[in-house]
Amino acid sequence: MRVQESTFHGFANPVDPSPAELRAWAYQPDSVPLASMPPDWDLLVAGDHLVQTLFGLAMDPACPARRFALHCLYIYAADGIRTNFRAHPKRRFRKLVEQAERDGDQLMRTWAYNSRVLLARPGLFDYRDWCEGGLVRENRRL
Repeated sequence: MRVQESTFHGFANPVDPSPAELRAWAYQPDSVPLASMPPDWDLLVAGDHLVQTLFGLAMDPACPARRFALHCLYIYAADGIRTNFRAHPKRRFRKLVEQAERDGDQLMRTWAYNSRVLLARPGLFDYRDWCEGGLVRENRRL
C-alpha cells in the first residue's frame, strides 16, 4: 500500500494520464471529480498502459477510488475476452486474475471469479454489468 505524499493538481492530459497521475488522483479523487473528466473516461483508461496501476489501486482497500479502479478492471477483462484477446494480451489478463485469486480480498476474488466465468462463457456478457459498473455496484458473482 502506498501513502500519497503530495497534493494532486490535475492531469497533463486527462485522455491519456500517466500511471503516476492516475495513482495520485486515486488517492485524492475529489481534487478532480469524475464528472469533470472527458466522456467515457473509464473506457479510455481501462487499457494495457494503465492496467497494472488500476490493478494495484483495486487491490488496496484504503484507496478512495478503489471502486473506480475495479470498474476499469471489469472493462479490461470484458474487452480482452470479447475480442478474443486481440485488445489485450491473454497472458497479462491471466496473471492479474491469478494474483487477485491468490492475494485479493473478496471484491478482487469476485472480479477474478466473474472474469473466469466470462472467459468460459462469453455469451454471459452484459454491457450494463461489465462496462457500466453493474457488477461493481452489486458485488455479485455470475
